Amino acid sequence: ISTSLLCCRGVVPVLSEVILFIYSVFMAGCCPCSPIAEEPNAVALSTAHVATTLSPADELWSTSRYKAVRLRMESSGPASKTPITVHQLFLETVESYGDNPALISKKEGQWVTLTWRQYYYECRAAAKSFLKLGLKRFHGVGILGFNSPEWFISDIGCILAGGLATGIYTTNSPEACQYVAANCEANILVVENKKQLDKILQVKDQLPHLKAIVQYKGELEQKSPFLYTWAEFMKLGEDVPDEQLNAVIDSLRANECCSLIYTSGTTGNPKGVMLSHDNLTWTAHTSATMANIKPGEEVIVSYLPLSHVAAQMVDIWIGMRFAGTIYFAEPDALKGSLVNTLKDARPTCFLGVPRVWEKMQEKMKAVGAKGSPLRKKVADWANSVSEQIIILNIISNTGVPWGFMLANNLVFKRVRAALGLDRCKICITGAAPITKETLEYFMSLNIPVMELYGMSESSGPHTISSDNNYCITSCGKVMTGCKVKLENPDKEESGEICFWGRNVFMGYLNMPDKTADALDQDGWLHSGDLGRLDQNNFLYITGRIKELIITAGGENIPPVPIEEALKAEVPIISNAMLIGDKLKFLSMLLTLKCVMDENGEPTDELSPEVLDFCKQHGITATKVSEIVANKEPAVYKAILEGMESVNARATSNAQKVQKWVILERDFSVIGGELGPTMKLRRPIVVKMYQEEINEMYAVAEEK
Repeated sequence: ISTSLLCCRGVVPVLSEVILFIYSVFMAGCCPCSPIAEEPNAVALSTAHVATTLSPADELWSTSRYKAVRLRMESSGPASKTPITVHQLFLETVESYGDNPALISKKEGQWVTLTWRQYYYECRAAAKSFLKLGLKRFHGVGILGFNSPEWFISDIGCILAGGLATGIYTTNSPEACQYVAANCEANILVVENKKQLDKILQVKDQLPHLKAIVQYKGELEQKSPFLYTWAEFMKLGEDVPDEQLNAVIDSLRANECCSLIYTSGTTGNPKGVMLSHDNLTWTAHTSATMANIKPGEEVIVSYLPLSHVAAQMVDIWIGMRFAGTIYFAEPDALKGSLVNTLKDARPTCFLGVPRVWEKMQEKMKAVGAKGSPLRKKVADWANSVSEQIIILNIISNTGVPWGFMLANNLVFKRVRAALGLDRCKICITGAAPITKETLEYFMSLNIPVMELYGMSESSGPHTISSDNNYCITSCGKVMTGCKVKLENPDKEESGEICFWGRNVFMGYLNMPDKTADALDQDGWLHSGDLGRLDQNNFLYITGRIKELIITAGGENIPPVPIEEALKAEVPIISNAMLIGDKLKFLSMLLTLKCVMDENGEPTDELSPEVLDFCKQHGITATKVSEIVANKEPAVYKAILEGMESVNARATSNAQKVQKWVILERDFSVIGGELGPTMKLRRPIVVKMYQEEINEMYAVAEEK
C-alpha cells in the first residue's frame, strides 16, 4: 500500500459542516417531489404488436447517412436479442413505468418532475415541431447547450422525426460549431442561451441546410423568422397529425443511423461517429444488465457533456432502458455546485470522469487536514481497517476484516453522505486514465470506483467492471455478447485492443478512408489502444499507439505510466506531459495546481494544497508566476526528488526523464490543452509550448 494512500486520514472533519448543510437544505423545503408537470391526455400505448423490421444490408459498415448496415447478430446468447428502435425502447418503458419520475430539473429554485409518460409526449411534440420546420430524413439536429430536459427531448424528438441527433460541445468555437453543423447537414440547431446563439449567428451564412434555430433558455433578444423560443417551438407542431408522425416512426429501422457522436478532433477534423438504433438500444440493455442496474429503481445525476458518448449512454439510453430517474445538475456543476445536486438526488449510480474523482479526493484531503487530533485518530483507525479491504480487494459483504462494520458506521457512511453518495451502489469512471492512488483512496472509504472502457465507436462501453467482475486498475471484462482480441502482441503480451459486437459503430459519416482505418475487412474495430488480458480475462490498458513516444534511439515508450507516477510522487503537480518523440531523450512539461475561475480557466492563484505545501516549507509565494519566476528552491527540489524516484524505477535509461519545465499556466478545456473529458490533447500541447520544448533541448545541446 503506498504511503500516499494514508493522506485520507482526515476525512472525518468534513462531516459536521456537511451534515449541517444537508439538514438546512432539506429543512428549507428543497424537496425533489415538488411540482409535477401537468399530465397530458392519456393515449393508449402498446408494444405488443410492434414488429421488428430491418432494412436490407449486406455490409457491416457504411459512411452514407442513407445506408443501413448488417447487424453483428449471433444465433444465441445476448447478441441474439431482437433488435429494436429507440421508439420501441421508449414505448416499452412507458408501458411498464409510465408514472415513474423520469426527468427532474430545477425551475426558479424548485425541482420540477416529468414522468416517463409526460416525457414521451414531450418528445412526440418536439418531433412534430421538427417536421413542421422541415427536418429532412437523415439530416441533423444539432444541440448546443448544458444538460437539461430540453436537451433530451430535442435529441429523442429528432430521432422520432427521422433525423440524426447531434450533440455539439458547449466549449466549441463558432468555427468548430460550423464544421459539425455543416457535416451533419443540420436543418435545425437547438441552443441553450444567447452565448451559444451568438456563436451560430456568426457562422449562419456558412450553413446552407439550416432552416431554424431554437433557444431553450431565456428570451430571445432579437426577432427573426428563423429564431424560436422553446415555448414557441413546442407549439409549432400542434397541427401536425399524429398519423403523419406515426408514419415516420413506423419507417424507422434498427439498423439505420439515428445519432452522431463527434470525436474531439485532437489530430484533425472531428469525425461523425454514426450510431444506429440497435447500437444504442442493445448497448444500453447489455451494459446495464452486466452492471446490475435495476429497472425502475435507479437515480442518475446528469452533468457530463451529453455530446460525449459516455454521458449520453448512461443518462439518456440506460436511463430509458431501465426507467431511471435523471436529475439535472446546474451548469456550474464542475465548478463546485455538483455536490449540492448529489445531496439532493442521492444517486444510486454515478459516472465521473477521473478528474471529477480526483477533485473530490483533493477537497476531502484539504478539509481533513484541518481536523482535530481526535478526529484524525478515529480516521486513522478506520483507515487501518480499509487498508485490509484494499489488500483483500473485497467489495462484497463476505469476509470483511474485523472492525469493518464499526468503521463503516462511524466514518464511511458519513463520508458517503457528505458526498451525496450514501445510496450509490454503482460508482463508475471512464473516458480517460485514472490513477491507482485515486482508486485506492475511494476504496479506503468503501466506495469502490468501477472502471469501464470503450470509445465513441463502440457506443460507449466495451469492457465493464461490476461487483462480480472487479479488479482494481483493470477496466473489467468484455461486455456479454461482445468479443475482444489483442492484435500484434509484444513479448509482454500487450497488443492493440480490437472490438467486435453489436455496439460497434456503423462508420464515420462521409469518411470512407477513416472508416477503413478503424474497421478491418472482417469488421473488427481497431481501438488504437494497447492492452493486456490477465489469466482471468480482466483487461488492462497499457498505452495508446498514437501516444507512444518513439525516441531517436528507436525505443517505444508509453507516456501515461511515467506521468502518473510523477504526479503520485509530487501531489502539487496538476498536469504532466512527457516529451521525446524522435528526440534524443525524454523531457516533461509540468503545471502546478491552481485555483480555477468561474469559467473554468486557470488563474495565477495557487491551490489550497500547494499553499499548504508552501507554508510547510516557509515559502511566502501565493502565485504560480512567483514560483516560476523565483525558481522556488523547495518546490523545484520536491519535483527533482520525485523525478529521481520515478527514474529509479525506469526499466531502461531511455525511459528516464532528463529535463523538465514548470509552465506558468495550468492546462484546461478552455485553453485547448484538454479535451471535453479532460484528456490531454498532446499534439496541440506540443504546438502551444514548442518554444519551451525547444529551449529544454537547446540547453542540453549546449552542455
